[in-house]
Amino acid sequence: MATTTQETTLSVPEISCEHCVKTINGALGELPGVEAVATDIPSKTVTLRYDPSQVSLQIVEATLDEEGYTVAK
Repeated sequence: MATTTQETTLSVPEISCEHCVKTINGALGELPGVEAVATDIPSKTVTLRYDPSQVSLQIVEATLDEEGYTVAK
């Protein structure tokens, strides 16, 4: 059965430096089903490619929250 990956971009206003990038990429990269994480400082966004059958956006947001980053709605 082929898995369908989704891509989403989250707005994370607290992103300000390389430390933020490393923290976010590290935390999200460890989640099952996450294939790629790209954190961009200038636009304060996190682009995520993931398998929705393995991980939900709620889990992604909760993980970011635990690391001290809030996803803007």
